[in-house]
Amino acid sequence: MNILGTLLENPAILGQLSQQFSLSKGDTSSVLGQLVPVLAKGMKANTQQPSGLESLASALSKGQHAQYFDNPSAATREDAVQDGNAILGHLLGSKDVSRSLAGRAEQNTGVSSDLIKKMLPVVAALAMGALSKKSSGAAASNMAPQAQAPAQGGALGGLLESFLDVDGDGSMADDLLGMAGKFFTK
Repeated sequence: MNILGTLLENPAILGQLSQQFSLSKGDTSSVLGQLVPVLAKGMKANTQQPSGLESLASALSKGQHAQYFDNPSAATREDAVQDGNAILGHLLGSKDVSRSLAGRAEQNTGVSSDLIKKMLPVVAALAMGALSKKSSGAAASNMAPQAQAPAQGGALGGLLESFLDVDGDGSMADDLLGMAGKFFTK
């Protein structure tokens, strides 16, 4: 399952976001549908940079990101919002990109861009939490001590490939192109 599906199918996440930001679950799902694919694209782009996959693996192993997925209310705390803003900085690069994303999401959902800007770091923390949760499961299934270090990069790379494949066709290339087209053409 991809990252968007993982977040949308977690009723605790939808409920927490809906409650926190006073949105219906339908509006929350729509906003997630706008934000998460762009964040997933940023994750993929980040891993293609020199030592990007290693940096992501390190962040996932050292951080406490899984707590956000396990307990979505933790993603709304101030420290989690700061963590989410740091994640956004890595994934999107600048606040201008975040603002543009919020504006595009407002056009497509009708939800205020000011509210979406407040949601972005929480959603980033939740997305990283979902990835952390999935990667810890992949690492746990590969328990051979001498094989774990090299296999973890391979497992994480494979995990990213499937997790960022939005339409489930086995390739995320078309998803990334489609997301980029939607994001930059409107």
